[in-house]
Amino acid sequence: YSINAGNVVALKIYQSNKITVGDFTATKPNVKSVSCRAVGPIPTPDGETYENYIRNALISELQIADSYSSEGEVVLTGNLNEIKPNSVSGNWKISLTVNSSNGKKLTVDELYDFKTSYYGETACNQTAQALMPAVQNLIGKLVTNAEFNNLVN
Repeated sequence: YSINAGNVVALKIYQSNKITVGDFTATKPNVKSVSCRAVGPIPTPDGETYENYIRNALISELQIADSYSSEGEVVLTGNLNEIKPNSVSGNWKISLTVNSSNGKKLTVDELYDFKTSYYGETACNQTAQALMPAVQNLIGKLVTNAEFNNLVN
């Protein structure tokens, strides 16, 4: 995962909050790869589950923004409602619900479009490469949402 500068800037305002990120679950738990045509699977970069990939991406963004603590007052947990790539139409569909220890919750959805190909191997490579920017956009939609402030305060 690579940090997104816009997400970090959005998270810097929470430096005094020191947000903790708890466990992330998934509606379809423990998925580490998805099928892509007849070419084969698209695994996460480190072979972790998709829910943990997104959780770790959020932690990375918070750490770079100096807004993360392993012992913060507010704990965010999440559920990966859906993650579905489409190598034919060229998009990743991701839905995430984040719950706060303060009782608030927020659901964000990302439909990330990318250039695809008629050829299976090329299309699947492009699908795999589009995962990271899709997750960056998902986190961006979360942390720039006006309701995010209610989660962390």
